[in-house]
Amino acid sequence: MIIRSMNNEKEFPEGTTVAACLKALDAFPVGTLAAQSGGVVCELNDELRQDCTLIPLTLENEEGRRIYERSLRFVMLLALRHLYPYQRVRIEYSVGYGVFVRLPGVELHRQDIVRIENEMHRLTDLDLVFEKKRWTKDDAIRYFEEEQQEDKVSLLKHRPAPYFNMYCIDGMWEYFYGAMTVSTGYVKVFTMFELRGGFVLQLPAGSDFEHAAPYVYRPKHLEVFSQSAEWCEILGVTNVSDLSRMIEEKKLRNFIRVNEALHESAINDIARKIHEQNKHIVLVAGPSSSGKTTFSGRLGVHLQMYGHACRRISMDDFFVNRDDMPLQLDGTKDYDSIDALDLKLLSDTLTGLLNGEEVFMPNFDFASGVKDYLTPPTALAPGEIIIMEGIHGLNPLVCDMLPADEIYRVFASALTCLNLDDHNRIRTTDVRLLRRIVRDNQFRGYPPETTLEIWPRVRRAEEKYIFTYQENADSMFNTALHYELPILKLYAFKLLMEVPSDSPNYLLSRRLIKALNYLPDVDEEVLNEIPPLSLLREFIGGCTMEDV
Repeated sequence: MIIRSMNNEKEFPEGTTVAACLKALDAFPVGTLAAQSGGVVCELNDELRQDCTLIPLTLENEEGRRIYERSLRFVMLLALRHLYPYQRVRIEYSVGYGVFVRLPGVELHRQDIVRIENEMHRLTDLDLVFEKKRWTKDDAIRYFEEEQQEDKVSLLKHRPAPYFNMYCIDGMWEYFYGAMTVSTGYVKVFTMFELRGGFVLQLPAGSDFEHAAPYVYRPKHLEVFSQSAEWCEILGVTNVSDLSRMIEEKKLRNFIRVNEALHESAINDIARKIHEQNKHIVLVAGPSSSGKTTFSGRLGVHLQMYGHACRRISMDDFFVNRDDMPLQLDGTKDYDSIDALDLKLLSDTLTGLLNGEEVFMPNFDFASGVKDYLTPPTALAPGEIIIMEGIHGLNPLVCDMLPADEIYRVFASALTCLNLDDHNRIRTTDVRLLRRIVRDNQFRGYPPETTLEIWPRVRRAEEKYIFTYQENADSMFNTALHYELPILKLYAFKLLMEVPSDSPNYLLSRRLIKALNYLPDVDEEVLNEIPPLSLLREFIGGCTMEDV
């Protein structure tokens, strides 16, 4: 068989492992964790049987980072099993380059975390090999019943595939919904921090394989996740199996109503603060597909309850003309850069409005790539509030040119707290990607491959221009809805199934499909329970925010 990698190729006997092929081809860079062949991830000890091209996966790749995290989570769970036998462990949300972990009913202190960390280092130093076996679903259910892991039992009962891979070390079997490293010695780099009775398990950053990423404390971000966790408790839904049970018990419609009521209450709290603090400009920022547009509209409705007319302005209308756009490294226009905005025009326009002047409002025409000023000059009415939405709303280059006592900053993002099970979280980035796939198809006619293709660029821009400034917000709003994933599945599943196996985005599409397979199916009739101003309507359609 002919194996290719990193511009080299060589003939190997059938049954040669992935690791042996990569090393012989001089294609085994430092930090290699696995390899990708087409739309499939191959573990390093997998035996190859046919011609293929291998792409080494490291922490610099999204899939490589997920492999590292899965394997490290296994080590952590094994260490906790040794130190806290049969204690429930819940892996919750991402915190920078790490994940927040807690042991329900147990408050951990620094000395406890040091013990856990030392045990994990002992296990990684032993370089224990992950034993992999193909199990039937029924065998896995029986095992997890014996282990009293009812969350996994309930989830697997809804899993369509009858077989899957299980991994074992020292008698502990686990399933992590994806590929793993060969052994524990591949995940030696990590650190742990005490946080809110639990801890953060911190991984390396993408470009530095030898050091765990520094931990950045973001109290406002954590507070929003805590609020979301409280909502989960109120709603009685923390794992996908809870959602399945609710659907089986015919309680989904009421679940939707309570979700939406919680959103309504949170938006009103923000509007009340803006009113009480006598702010005149609200800057709304957030990553792609966070629901900023609908949130801004609903915030305006609540501000009207407090007697304020609202003027919604898009930051995109202050783009420089296309010919003046900054360029990315590949030569394409960089619409995400802060330099894509005409900051002087933005400052002059908003300052003029605040001073009671009439100003000409720009309109950026994406077809021609230039701004026009076709509307008559306008001024703010007494008490009117500007709501400006844009990804750079929290950037100091924008905020610092406006009077500090006039502005109120809001960060909106979908921070999902619903898990597949106690040990496997649903990533917020995956939820936003599903939202965008559905929206791009519904309103722009884009096939899913188009959205999947640009997603890495979108994510890089978010890390550079948005998340860096999220703690500058005066309020944070979590746009996630605990019922939305089964609804998104109605639209996204069939779209993702259309991605061909030879597509460079096939691996990403299959990963999303795999997650969607664990979600319960819902009847399309339930869509009529979703209010027309729901944030979810921005993606699935039926939003009446802009209707006259």
